[in-house]
Amino acid sequence: MADLEPLEATNATGTYPDIRDEEGHLDSDYVSEVEQAVASGDRQGVIALAAALHEADLGDLLEALHEEDRAPFITLMGDAFDFVALTEVDETVRQPLLGELSDQLVADGIGELESDDAVSILEDLPEAEQEKILARLSSVDRVQIKRALEYPEESAGRLVQTDFVAVPTFWTVGQVIDHLRITKDLPERFYEIYIVDPGFHLQGVVALDRLLTTLRDTKVSAITEETSHLVRVDEDQEEVARLFERYNLVSVAVADASDRLVGIITIDDIVDVIQEEAEEDMLAMAGVGDEEISDSVFEIARLRIGWLVVNVFTALISATVISMFEETIEVMVALAVLMPIVASVGGNLGTQTMTVSVRALATKDLGKRNLMRVLRRETLVGALNGLGIGLLVGFIATMWFHDINIGLVIATAVLGNGICAGLFGLLIPYALESLGVDPAIASSVFVTTVTDVVGFFLFLFLAAVWFGLPF
Repeated sequence: MADLEPLEATNATGTYPDIRDEEGHLDSDYVSEVEQAVASGDRQGVIALAAALHEADLGDLLEALHEEDRAPFITLMGDAFDFVALTEVDETVRQPLLGELSDQLVADGIGELESDDAVSILEDLPEAEQEKILARLSSVDRVQIKRALEYPEESAGRLVQTDFVAVPTFWTVGQVIDHLRITKDLPERFYEIYIVDPGFHLQGVVALDRLLTTLRDTKVSAITEETSHLVRVDEDQEEVARLFERYNLVSVAVADASDRLVGIITIDDIVDVIQEEAEEDMLAMAGVGDEEISDSVFEIARLRIGWLVVNVFTALISATVISMFEETIEVMVALAVLMPIVASVGGNLGTQTMTVSVRALATKDLGKRNLMRVLRRETLVGALNGLGIGLLVGFIATMWFHDINIGLVIATAVLGNGICAGLFGLLIPYALESLGVDPAIASSVFVTTVTDVVGFFLFLFLAAVWFGLPF
């Protein structure tokens, strides 16, 4: 195979090798080239192929490599490996990989990272493994990371970046600019200067553009903007993400219980949070656990089987309703043919309403203040869609069985189930939220059960009464 020379491509963050095909996947020849360099222990070859990669591409490359090649790849790269890439890979890849690397190599790599990225890498490791790596860090890094790891999972404290610029209120603009020019240990990128009092309590912020366009002799206190966007370390990360979304923030200050400024959260971390929360809700609504594409077969099966078991018992409720009309179905077999249509339409209508409701609850757009208005709207939508689909299904049933009465019965049942779907598709998620249960996890099973039970009962009961059948 001919040597593959990575082509240079410029993007928003710099110049990186173009190692992807037209569909955006890693080029298979490129991955093979890296694997061959790893297999032969060619350190210079590995560095030449991968050192210039952006951390996101480097993370994708790690996942694309064979499992046995990942640790040797990082070891061969040494100082050239950017440990930020480990924040871009699945936990199921990262955790065993860290176990294969030497503690000193991991400590050296993490020591170069911002504190939030270091926490992201270490938080999934067993406590004993964390302690071994932390023991090899500088005292400053160790204290910062340990403090962040003590905060609850999915809290603002886990996202805190302790590298930020804070200056006292009595400094002038010129002093701040000179400080920024001569200080070596500055954050890689920053957009705001935080103004603090002697107790390190936040007084406000100064945007860089405002700082650079103000005369040097001006006190920073004169151009400080007060901010009401102060986050507590124990605040849920989803609430923080909502704050960024609502006020179009780039960064936000984080304070501890004593109102002391401990760090900042930046938009790049919040984008990850938004994606994680959206994926979590989407998977939960399908009865799927927190699984990754790289999980094993048995792990995925274990995560999925729980709600499948619950679904068996909810299906038994529907079966019980059908058994109540056993004699009715025996007399008119057409009912058995048409029953799945009623349940399917009701289930789809309920899922539509439930999805909108769960999302509205997650974004705080649905609450007591507008519950009745939204409930009326969703019920009317369910009624209109139920009427439209009911007429369509009724016409098809009439043509199929040459009996307008069957068409009228199923049309009425679909209409009633549509109203039920709109009603319970909202009330069930709202009730679960009020009880402190995540509506994204449990709503789907309950909404489907209700629409199935109501649909079967309405259709069979109406048929029995309409045609004078036994039940």
